[in-house]
Order: sequence, then structure tokens, then C-alpha cells
Amino acid sequence: MSRASRARAIASAAAVGGAGLVGAGGAIYGLLLGQTRLARRRIGQPVDGPLDADGVYSAEGDSASEGTDDTGDDGSAVVSLVLLGDSGAAGFGVETPEQTTGAVTALGLSRAVGRPVQLTSLAAVGAQSGDLQGQIDRTNESWPDLALIIIGANDVTHRVPPGRSVALLTSAIKRLQQHGVQVVVGTCPDLGTVRPIPHPLRFVARRWSRSLAAAQMVATAEAGARAIALADLLGAEFDAHPDTMFGPDRFHPSSEGYRALAEALVPSLADALGVTSTPDAETTSLDLATAAAEAAEIAGAEVTADAGSRLRGLLRLRRGSSGQSARAEPSDV
Repeated sequence: MSRASRARAIASAAAVGGAGLVGAGGAIYGLLLGQTRLARRRIGQPVDGPLDADGVYSAEGDSASEGTDDTGDDGSAVVSLVLLGDSGAAGFGVETPEQTTGAVTALGLSRAVGRPVQLTSLAAVGAQSGDLQGQIDRTNESWPDLALIIIGANDVTHRVPPGRSVALLTSAIKRLQQHGVQVVVGTCPDLGTVRPIPHPLRFVARRWSRSLAAAQMVATAEAGARAIALADLLGAEFDAHPDTMFGPDRFHPSSEGYRALAEALVPSLADALGVTSTPDAETTSLDLATAAAEAAEIAGAEVTADAGSRLRGLLRLRRGSSGQSARAEPSDV
């Protein structure tokens, strides 16, 4: 089964409440379970939480400040951005708050839209898609302009059925949209690049994480939100430069890794606010599942629904992404 077919099958199963494609059983499952335990011992358990990077970020001073005022120092309206998801969204493992995913993203977004950005991070280390509703509950009565969701890695490592994972993500997206929140989703990263995970588990982790990423793209686009491919961004680049892109635990990204992550996300966040930061982006209309499968192989590619047909998606490649020089073909792996 091709990745496009697999992504459509998982998303379809999620839509009707099914488990989706689960794949390994018997002796293979026993092997993977044993290797998973070994990988967890090698990586270790986090003992600290993520750093607190909440605050107002302004490109004017390239810094953050405390407070939740509706206007910046220059009188411009503040954009409210909430981060939801796992350690990738929280920016776990860096040395200073300024190096976290949220801080780098908020500052980059402020530069892109010319307005201060109020950042609130509700992401938690170890979070799965089932934790998103609890994180949304903590937004209290003030709904943000934007929500950035990065989720999926822990669903894979804890063997959450992909159909359920996608259904939980879709439910979170729709709840946010009901309150006028623009949603951008960073899909599941490629866990096949994590060195402490041994073979053949690493191969299986790559296959499962990329299949989940493609299914997340289909479901996100069908829900009317924007999906950004992180698998190849945190795949080929991290595989080629593990010493600089991974942090000390060899599982979570380093500050350079989080910066690469933020740079891929900012253009879509700006677009969600109606500010086109990359007018020369290449956009192609494809079958939605095919667009998702192709995007899963292109760092920073974006998929949104094609307004002309709910079965088609718009694959957007921005300058600087690996897809600008070569379009990847959908893979069966």
C-alpha cells in the first residue's frame, strides 16, 4: 500500500472512529516491545520540565517582555499565539527560554507580520494527542488568534492506533476553530533518525511516524487548518548532522534543531493571519492524500484544502525548502 493510500485509510478510519492501520503483531510486536524498552533506557526519562518562555515578543527589540496587554509599545495590536502539544512544541532540552520553539517562533512571527506576539505555551513533555483537550481547557476564557499544534511522536512510541491519534487531533482542531482560532499543525517528526533507537525498531519507527504525519496532513486539511511537514525537516537534516541538531539526550532537538523547526512554521502562521511572507511559493493542486504523502517527504511543505474540492489539497513549497530544488515522489516506505 502506498503512503497516499495509507494516509487516506487512516484518516477515513479516524472519521468514523476506527483504529486505523495498526500493523505489527505476534513475534514482531514482541521484538519491538523489547527494543522500545531498551531505547527508553538509553534515552532516559526527563527530570525537568520545559523552560517558561511565555511573554510578548517584538521584532522591534528582538526580545520578550512580561505581560498580556492588547497593544505593544508602539500601539500595534498584539497577536496571541498558543502552543499545544509535546516536547517538540515546548522546546524541551535547551539551556535558555530564548532557545525554545515558542520563543524562536514568536519572534520570527513578529518579524513576519510586523506586530508583537503574545506567546503562551501549554505544551508538555510526553504529551500525546489525547492530552490536547486538557491543554485547550487551560486557555481559560481568552481564545488566541493562533494555535500551533505539534504532536504525534509520543503516539508512535506508545503505539496509539493511528486512526485514534488522528481523530483526537481533528477534534482538537475543530474545537479551536469553533472559537475563531486559526490552527497550524506541525506533523509527527521522523523518529527513524533517533540514534538510541536500534534497528529494526528504527525502520519501523520511521515508517509509522511518516505514515502518521501524512494522515495528520489529510485530516488537518480536511478540517480547514494548515499542516506543515516536519518529518523530512527533522529527518534528513537531523540524520546528516546529529551532533548539532540533537540535544544531549540524543532524542530531543538542540537549539539549532528548534530554530530549523520554527523557521519552517513561521510562514504558515503568518499566512494564517493573512500576511503572505513568501509570495513566490510554488503551489500545486493534487488529490489530497497524494499531496499529503508528497509533502511528508519535503521539509517545510504545507498542505491546505483546495477550496474547489474537498478531495483535493494545495501543496505549497516555499523557497529554501528541500522541495524547491526537487519534488519528492510519494514513497511506499
